[in-house]
This record gives sequence, structure tokens and C-alpha cells, in this order.
Amino acid sequence: MIWERFKNIQQNEISELVTMRLDGFKQKILIEGRFRNNPILIFLHGGPGSPAPFSAGCRGMFPELTEKFLMVYWDQLGCGVNDRQISEDFTINHFVQMTEDLIKQLKQMFPKNDLYLFGYSWGTILSTLVTKRVPHLINGVMALGQIVRDLGFNEFVYYALEHAKMPKFRQKILAKIKRKKKHSVYDLHRIEYWIKRYTNGYQPKKAEKYPLFSIIAIMLSSPDYRLKDLIAVLLNGTRKNQSLDKEMMQVDLTSDLQNIEVPYIMIQGQDDLLTPTQMARETYEQTYNPNLQFALVPNCGHLPGKTALKETIMIGYQYFMYIAKKKQRH
Repeated sequence: MIWERFKNIQQNEISELVTMRLDGFKQKILIEGRFRNNPILIFLHGGPGSPAPFSAGCRGMFPELTEKFLMVYWDQLGCGVNDRQISEDFTINHFVQMTEDLIKQLKQMFPKNDLYLFGYSWGTILSTLVTKRVPHLINGVMALGQIVRDLGFNEFVYYALEHAKMPKFRQKILAKIKRKKKHSVYDLHRIEYWIKRYTNGYQPKKAEKYPLFSIIAIMLSSPDYRLKDLIAVLLNGTRKNQSLDKEMMQVDLTSDLQNIEVPYIMIQGQDDLLTPTQMARETYEQTYNPNLQFALVPNCGHLPGKTALKETIMIGYQYFMYIAKKKQRH
């Protein structure tokens, strides 16, 4: 693996860990691509605080991506190589501003390159809101596990859990949560745990599993990660923060998505319940904006297995190529 990794790095025209100031915070960003004039693809990971599967510790590990794109791997503030305590005064807006700053600095570095975003879960909030802010700098977006509204507390989650084989005492707790007018972060974490344990909404029981150990192995051999950075992939400065979770529970991106000004494709796992696929589908079907598109990945929940992730990337790549050809015709 290490030799193959070194070989891939040597073949790239650019493979650099650069330091940028994003919303006033110094942060390390990995930029890697076979050719400097490849379109830029920024991966906005989930969490907050979960820099996987594409992180700053992935130098030389994804030639299938760096062959086509100038990949930008950003461990968002509070995790991985950019670990620090995320206090309760942090808001979603802080992370949207960091994303905007990242986009602007990359466009200064590579002014002729097209720029695309790949948002996953929490990262789809960033991809939606930053696209609203700077649509003129973004050529297209692919979003896996799109957060739309009512995170954790919605009709699709309630129905699935009420019909799941969940113990009666937990069904009673669920009924109390359902009656609440205001939910806590603890309520959200319980809902997420039940989705993972009692449904296929997080990771289908019979589907290919998320390649966690392969990802850890990649990070272990990273030339850019120290032990503390590897630990901060899982145990990091976002763990005690509640302000972001509270704000995520209140987010409603329905209007933002339906009025998006940039080509934007929502890619959903067929069984995804954490960010309900039916909710994303309805948002698309009730939209008359040609910029918003929808695609389905079969045998996939919120967390994609290796095959589902490859299929997601292929859908996104084909969509971006379609956008690029359309742009050339005009």
C-alpha cells in the first residue's frame, strides 16, 4: 500500500498540504491532482467532525479521483488535522463562511479551473448554503444524504421506527419524543441510535458494509497525519459541542434547494432514513427548477458501502461532465 501510495503521489502534478486562513482560523488543506488544469472537486464531509472517507490523510490513495479532478480534502475545523475545541458559540454560518473562503482562495489559485462540490450529510448543509452565497464561483454540486428539514424528527422516521422491531419501552419513549414541541440533542442522538440499530436506514443489514478498517489503514500510513490527527478523526473537538446539532435540528433547506441557481444533484441511498430519501425525492418532485436533480443508489442507506460509494461518484462524475459539455455549447 505504501509503495503504491508513493507511486501515485509522484505521478501527480500537484500534491500539496497547504495552509489557508478560513474565517480567521488557520487550517491545513490537501490539494491533489494528476493535472493542474483538472476541475476542482471539494469534498465537504459529514459530522460535524467526521472527516471520512476522503480526508487530509488520503494523499496518494484515490488515483481514480485525482485522475479526473483536482481533489481538495479538507478536515473541517474541529477534527482530523485541523482539530480544536468547537465551543458553543460556533454556528453553521461559521462553517459556511469557512467553505466560502476556501472556494474563493482556490479560485484565486486556479482561476481557469471549473469548481464542483461534493457534500455528504452535514456537508450538504454547507454545499446548499454556500451555493446560495456564491453561485457564480461554483459550476455544480453533488450531494449524498441531503439534509432538507426536520432532522431526526419527521414523519418518515417516526413511521419507520413505529413499525420496527423495537422494544416496547423504547416505543413508549419514541411516543413521548413525538409529542414534544421542542427536542433536545439527546433526543436526536437516541433517534439516530434507533435508526442504526432497528432499521436499514443507516446501513442495510444485508448490504455491503462501510469500509471503516480500510479507511483507518489509509490514514495510518498517511505522510500528513500524526497519531493525534488520526485520533482526532474519531475523538475530536466537536464531540462536546451542542450548538451545531441544535441548529441542524432547526434547519429547513427546502426553499434554498428548490430555488438553487447552480446545477445540483441530490444522490440518495434507497434506504436512507437518517436523511430520508422520500423527503429529498418529494423536494425534487415539487420543484420546477431544472437546476435541481435527483438520483437513487440501490441497496444503500445513509452510510454507503464501497460499491455504493463508487456508484455515487460515477453518478456525480457523469453529471459534472454533462454540465461541462452544456457549458461548452453555450
